[in-house]
This record gives sequence, structure tokens and C-alpha cells, in this order.
Amino acid sequence: MQTAGISSFSPAMTTAGGPAGPGSLGTGSVGSGSAGTGASGAAAPFGDLLKSAVSGIDGLEQQASTAVEGLLRGTGVDVHDAMIATQKADMSFELALAVRNKAVAAYQQVMGMQF
Repeated sequence: MQTAGISSFSPAMTTAGGPAGPGSLGTGSVGSGSAGTGASGAAAPFGDLLKSAVSGIDGLEQQASTAVEGLLRGTGVDVHDAMIATQKADMSFELALAVRNKAVAAYQQVMGMQF
């Protein structure tokens, strides 16, 4: 898996204040210090981060669907705009899927430990 493509998601990331727009992933500031006890304020709960990430991916999927429908109906959507929207949605879904797979693998590894 290449990590060079992941840096293109950086502008879409926002702080814990919420998503920057319909095309953002809205994952919040996950790696910004201690677990909610920093001087900069309370961090968003993990469940809220997951909800905002899923809603960001859903927003990209809806944008791609709208762009493809506009292209098929001939309502002035360019082919390259539809392809870009589709690729953004695909890349965000693949990233979310990779994160989920890593989380499941970590869970399975912890459950396999013997104490």
C-alpha cells in the first residue's frame, strides 16, 4: 500500500470542530496529544469521530452519484468532473476500509493473547 497518496487527504482533514464541507473526511484531530486531557480543550469522543468520518464518506458518495447522474442526463457536468468525484469517493472508501481492516486485525490479535 502506498503512503504517498494518503498525503492528498491532509487538506480534507479538519480539527475536532467538525467537517470542513461536504467533501471532507472530517476525521478530527486524532493524533494531537493526550487523550482528551490536553490544554487545548476536550477532544471529540471516538464515536463522534467515526460518525463524522462515515458522514464525510457518504457525502463524497452522494456527490459522485449526483455528478454521474448529471453526466448521463446531459445537464452540463463534464466527464472529468464526474470522474474526479467518483475517484474521490472511491479513494475515501478504500481508506476507510483499510482502517477498518487494521482495527479488526488488531482486535483479533488482542483477543488471541493469553493472559
